[in-house]
Amino acid sequence: MFIKLYQNLIRLAYPVAIKSYINKRCRKGKEDLPRFHERLGQAQLPRPQGKLVWFHGASVGESVSMLPLIHKLLELSPDISVMVTTGTRTSAEVMSKRLPARAFHQYIPIDNPPFTSAFLNHWHPDLVLWFESDFWPSMLSGIKERNIPLLLLNGRISDRSFKRWMKFRFVIKEILECFSLCLGQSEQDAARLQQLGAPKTLCLGNLKYAGLPLPIDHHALSRLQEQIGARPCWLLSATHDNEEEQIGAYLKSLQQTKPHLLTIIAPRHPERGRSIADTLSQKYHLNVSLRSAQDLITPATDVYIADTIGEMGLWYTLSPLTFIGGSLIPHGGQNFMEPSRMHNAVIVGPHMHNFTDAMHRALSADAVTQVANAEELYQTVNLLLSDSAELKRRQDQALSWAEKENKVLDGIVEQVQGYLS
Repeated sequence: MFIKLYQNLIRLAYPVAIKSYINKRCRKGKEDLPRFHERLGQAQLPRPQGKLVWFHGASVGESVSMLPLIHKLLELSPDISVMVTTGTRTSAEVMSKRLPARAFHQYIPIDNPPFTSAFLNHWHPDLVLWFESDFWPSMLSGIKERNIPLLLLNGRISDRSFKRWMKFRFVIKEILECFSLCLGQSEQDAARLQQLGAPKTLCLGNLKYAGLPLPIDHHALSRLQEQIGARPCWLLSATHDNEEEQIGAYLKSLQQTKPHLLTIIAPRHPERGRSIADTLSQKYHLNVSLRSAQDLITPATDVYIADTIGEMGLWYTLSPLTFIGGSLIPHGGQNFMEPSRMHNAVIVGPHMHNFTDAMHRALSADAVTQVANAEELYQTVNLLLSDSAELKRRQDQALSWAEKENKVLDGIVEQVQGYLS
C-alpha cells in the first residue's frame, strides 16, 4: 500500500519539485551530465549476453566493499557479467579504475517509476545484490514484481534508524518484504531487520572485513618515495571538516619531538583540499603542498594534502601509522580495515558508531587504538613515532586481525551462488 502511494506521489512531484532539485544538482556539478541519461533509466550500453548480476551501493564506501565479492563471483562463474550502480560521481570514478573485466558501472536511476521500469526492462538482471540501506521503493518493488532474487548484503540498522523505523514499521516492512534474504553486518543488525519485517535474515559477518589489495601505481610510488626520502611520516585518512584544524594545532609540537616529520592528509572529500591547505598555512604557519596542484614534496613541506581519488594504496604504503577521519567529530568514522590490511598501525577517535561491531572486535584483539580527542591523538602519535618496537607491534596486531576477519567472504559467496543457480 505504501509503495503504491509513494510511486503515485513521485510521478506527480517529479515535474514540479524533484526535477528542479535535480537541475540544481546539475548546476552544482553533482551530476555527471554526459551520462545523465542513465539517471533517467536510458541505457546506452547493450545488455551482456548470459547471466547478469547487479550490485548496488550508494557511494564510495559501499562500492569499494563490493569489490572482493565481485572478483570472487567472476572467478568462480566465467559465464556471468556484473553491473555496478551507484549514485555519486566520485564512486563512478573509483569504480571505473577498479572494476575487473566483465564488470561495468551505471548510475542508479532516479526513483521515478518510468525511469526504474525502463532500467529493469533493459537490463533484466538475474540476481540483485543491494548493499547496506540505500532503499529506493520504486526500484525495489519493480525487482520484486519481476521475480528477480534480491539480496540485502551488509545490512545495517543504526540505533537512530531503528527507533525511527519502529515508528513507521508498516513502511519499512513493505520495503523489506521485497528482499529474498537480508544479511546483517552483525547479529544485532540481523535481529533488527527481522523485527522490522524482513522475511528471512542471517548474519555471516561484515563484508567490509573482506578486502582486496588497494591498487598502487608503482611509478608514482617510486617518485613519492624519492621525494620523502628517509623522513618519518604518518597519514590522516578520510578526514572531515574541522578535523584537520583540530590536529593541525599539534603538528608543530610533533615536529619538535620528531624532526622532519611529514604529515599526509587524504581528505574524505578531495574537493576540500585547497581550503584545508589555506587553513593550515594561514592559521598554523605550516608549509603545505597540494597533490592536485602537482606540488612536489620538498624538505620544507610540513603537510602534503593528497586531494585525489583512487590513490589510497599509495598513502597506506608510504605510512606505517594512520589516523582514521570522521571520528574526532560525531560523523561515526570511516573504514579502518583498509589500513589494517596494509600493515598500518591504526588510531581512531571517539566517534566510531558507524562501525560498532567491527570496533568491538578490533579493540578486543588489540588491533586498533582509540583516543578521546586531538590532544590524546598527539600524545599517541608522539609515542609511536618515538618507539619503533611498539609501532611495529601495533602494525602486526592490526594485520593479524584483518587477515582473520577476511574469512567472512566465503560464507557470503555460498549464499549468493545458491540464489544465482
